[in-house]
Amino acid sequence: MATDATSTGFTGAEQPPSWRLTQVLGVQVAVSANVFAAALELKQRGGGQIVTLNAEMTMAARANPELGAAIAQADLVIPDGAGVVWALGRQGYKVRRSPGIELARALLEYAACHGWKVALVGSSPEVMQTLRQRLSSEIPGLNLVLTIHGYQAPELWPGLEAELRGARPDLVLVALGVPRQETWIQRLHQGQPGLWMGVGGSFDVWSGLKQRAPQWMGRLQIEWLYRLLQEPSRWRRMLALPAFAWEVLRRG
Repeated sequence: MATDATSTGFTGAEQPPSWRLTQVLGVQVAVSANVFAAALELKQRGGGQIVTLNAEMTMAARANPELGAAIAQADLVIPDGAGVVWALGRQGYKVRRSPGIELARALLEYAACHGWKVALVGSSPEVMQTLRQRLSSEIPGLNLVLTIHGYQAPELWPGLEAELRGARPDLVLVALGVPRQETWIQRLHQGQPGLWMGVGGSFDVWSGLKQRAPQWMGRLQIEWLYRLLQEPSRWRRMLALPAFAWEVLRRG
């Protein structure tokens, strides 16, 4: 993913974005041939919020007005899950699934090569400590200006948020879980120049705490099964998947 923002055809913030907007079950999503190039374009346009949409989040957004509003106001919503890609295909859009963990990693590597300031927010103190060490080793030149674990005392958050905004990072990756990470970003990123992106469990994977599903499961679009086997307590959340499919089919 060595695409540079100058190769996207972007001509200025006054121009419309290169991606096309549509909806899946009333939730906005972008149709783009290259989500990495779209993210770089968004950075040139002044930055904004990136959301990685899957079927589970789509159904949560329909049930949670705060999450729904955050996604509606996001600047770039990419099709992270196979269900969303399937739903877009039924609308005639041929797009590839764009896992958020892969886009976030590509942005970290780009950040290291282009002098971006990077901030990481979320996960446990232990995961964040390991993550800092591993990313610094695996991505030479990465400029981590701020790392904030997600288990802070409530009274500490206002000061940490002010410090984060004062650093004006070029890239902020947030692992606070859905819906908190989306609503938190929506509140914090206003007036900021960087890309702000919720990354779910990516920190756990990058730190080595958890393993990502094997590639063959990704090809078969059953990564959800791997996550369920790792975390059986997710089974209630997984009920959103058949509900999503039924709703898409019902709407034709």
